[in-house]
Amino acid sequence: MTHPISRFAVPDLADLPEDIRDAIAQVSEKSGFVPNIFLALAHRPAEFRAFFAYHDALMDKAEGLTKAERELIVVATSGLNRCQYCVVAHGAILRIRARDPRIADQVAINWRKADLTDRQRAMLAYAEKVALAAQDVVPADHDALAQAGFDADEIWDIGAITAFFAMSNRLVNAADIRPNDDFLMLGR
Repeated sequence: MTHPISRFAVPDLADLPEDIRDAIAQVSEKSGFVPNIFLALAHRPAEFRAFFAYHDALMDKAEGLTKAERELIVVATSGLNRCQYCVVAHGAILRIRARDPRIADQVAINWRKADLTDRQRAMLAYAEKVALAAQDVVPADHDALAQAGFDADEIWDIGAITAFFAMSNRLVNAADIRPNDDFLMLGR
């Protein structure tokens, strides 16, 4: 059965501004396919640019959290937010970055029962609180992260990644953006 990528119009690649076509070509070359989120967001070029600029600033930097830790946050909180696209897409990335074919499924369903370190558990406990009850974050939450070995910049990143993907999860759900089937077997 064929499903549309989004509830909203998806533009033809040829009709997009050159910088967006180039960005899509780069991700396609790297992954072997075009993730549906790129096509779905491309109908609003200014928002596409802003979304991916912030995404890349949070997810691609070398310092602080590892790339696998960043993906753990995305998968765990996207599971809490019931975002199929982000669980499937970032689950594939997590499997690859963690070199573990089981971790994404464990974390998406219930991170508390996943095979995680104490550091990862502290990180996800905080991420869950930011995702579901950010108004309840208190200094003790930051103290617990510091005791688990996180510095102030890493604590900021945990919160920022959680908040960014909460927005992304809601946008993807509202637009009914479907995950590519290509993601399902990556890293298995």
